[in-house]
Amino acid sequence: MTRVSTFLCTTALAAVTATSAIAQEVTLLMHHFLPPVANAHKVMLEPWAEKIEADSNGRIAIEIAPAMALGGKPAELYGQVRDGTADIVWTVLGYTPGVFPRSEVFELPLVHAGSATDTTIALNASLDLLAEDFQDIHVLFLHAHDGNLIHSATRPVRTLEDAAGLKLRTPGRTGAWIIEAMGAEPVGMPIPALPEAMSKGVVDGALTTYEIVPALKLQELDKYTIELPNGGRFGTAVFMVAMNQEAYDALPDDLKAVIDANSRMNVAAQIGAMWEGFEQGGIDSLAAAGVENIVLSAEEAAKFDARNETVVQRWIDEVTAAGIDGAQLVEDARAAIAAASQSN
Repeated sequence: MTRVSTFLCTTALAAVTATSAIAQEVTLLMHHFLPPVANAHKVMLEPWAEKIEADSNGRIAIEIAPAMALGGKPAELYGQVRDGTADIVWTVLGYTPGVFPRSEVFELPLVHAGSATDTTIALNASLDLLAEDFQDIHVLFLHAHDGNLIHSATRPVRTLEDAAGLKLRTPGRTGAWIIEAMGAEPVGMPIPALPEAMSKGVVDGALTTYEIVPALKLQELDKYTIELPNGGRFGTAVFMVAMNQEAYDALPDDLKAVIDANSRMNVAAQIGAMWEGFEQGGIDSLAAAGVENIVLSAEEAAKFDARNETVVQRWIDEVTAAGIDGAQLVEDARAAIAAASQSN
């Protein structure tokens, strides 16, 4: 619902020249699913919007509606930006399974290597490769978080066998496959629903990050966190900030240039590093609450990795059956992440 108007700019210079300059003023409405206390809102999206306003000399304003304030469910955010209910959204690709099949490759365990910066740079550097996923919207940038670990409110996981039977919230279908591969039961839900589900015993825990802990107060629910050694994670989630294509196309070229200067590879390293930095707040909150952190032994981690190899192959087989070269995408994604790692 872009609102574009023209207005006469009367200045001293205009008076001298007896000319009225015409400028275009644009207000864009952004929608997302987390509360305003979340890092994504207060540290990423608000400053990003403010920079665009500053860079455009006030000609672009971005109004942010957090916590699904405009209505609907998190899974509907993609449809809202595609159809123009919102001009811009921030959402998780995994909330709309099947819509972004190529981009899923970056979520996979043993593809994502535990660095939000590397995977975020690789995602934005690979947009040409992923272009068919985004034909109906204009991607401003993609990003990952540092990756998923196991949060448990009921029992510790020190071995692969300990994970059997746990009910764990999954961030998406590839996360569900990871959970199934470890012998646990995946339960799909958007992240805002997790605290209630954990407190009521609907789930034993979740695959999610350290970053989200303070916003959802998971330190009050977790008894254990379980992670792989050397910063390894159980895959990641891919997020996007995307704009309605018609709203983008309607901008004059100079305002498109402002948006472009704050998009994709121009912000990828900064956004990725931001998400890596967010982890410490969650780690500190959990430690202060006395939650036990378990780092799997190398021997047990190898068992989880072997199961995760089956997840990668499952993904390759599925997308290949749909006419996408899954093996090549895995190779390309790993190469893009490796290149990003070497450049940092």
